[in-house]
Amino acid sequence: MLMIISPAKTLDFTKENKAGYSTNTIFNNEIKELIDVLDKYTIDDLSKLMKISEKLAEENYDRYQKFFTDEIECKEALLAFDGAVYKGIDSKTFNCEDLEYAQRNLRILSGLYGVIRPLDMIKEYRLEMGTKLKFKTYKSLYNYWEDKLTNFILKEIESSSGDKVLINIASNEYSKVLDLKEIGKKYKVINVDFKEKRGEEYKVVGTYAKKARGLLVNHIIKNKIVNVENIKAFNKEEYVFNSELSTDSEFIFTRG
Repeated sequence: MLMIISPAKTLDFTKENKAGYSTNTIFNNEIKELIDVLDKYTIDDLSKLMKISEKLAEENYDRYQKFFTDEIECKEALLAFDGAVYKGIDSKTFNCEDLEYAQRNLRILSGLYGVIRPLDMIKEYRLEMGTKLKFKTYKSLYNYWEDKLTNFILKEIESSSGDKVLINIASNEYSKVLDLKEIGKKYKVINVDFKEKRGEEYKVVGTYAKKARGLLVNHIIKNKIVNVENIKAFNKEEYVFNSELSTDSEFIFTRG
């Protein structure tokens, strides 16, 4: 059973790695190729490309210029990311067994790194998957990564423990880099979402959904779940599996 999630924009490099080991990123040739493209951009170019402030563009310009030096600190990805999803995951509470389970069964999609395993060492960066980075024959990062990541994820599902299923807990911005239809020809794909009751309807509220994704990942890791059906027992912060809204390929959790 393989889970995929999105990365976060914010990072925290202070958490302790209780697994006692780290791993290297996988797509290193591709990372270098992207950095070689990005470090030729000016600060103004980066601001326009990434739709960020001049201050943030300057920070990222500096990171790209120094990316392959020792001046930029490294940290294990699951411990470094610190956005809403990762606050829900709460990796600082993980023991060695939790981190090892995550290393086998969790993958983080990334605009720069492609796919990251939880204990892969990463540097501070910002490059969202939706960035329309054009170079060579590529029109965007989706064009660049789709085939590479789809083929990689197919292999990872096969080597993951438990049911040979892809659990998509990532945002649409990131999960659409994968050809989920192609993956679905060989393995079951289950998309997960969280909804709040608003009047007579259930709706996705982004802020709540992000944390809920992290809470689900935490639940799966802490309980070492390998059977898809057991995911339905998740009930943190009043979320419950909604059998009426769910299907075989979409698990919907609701509250309210």
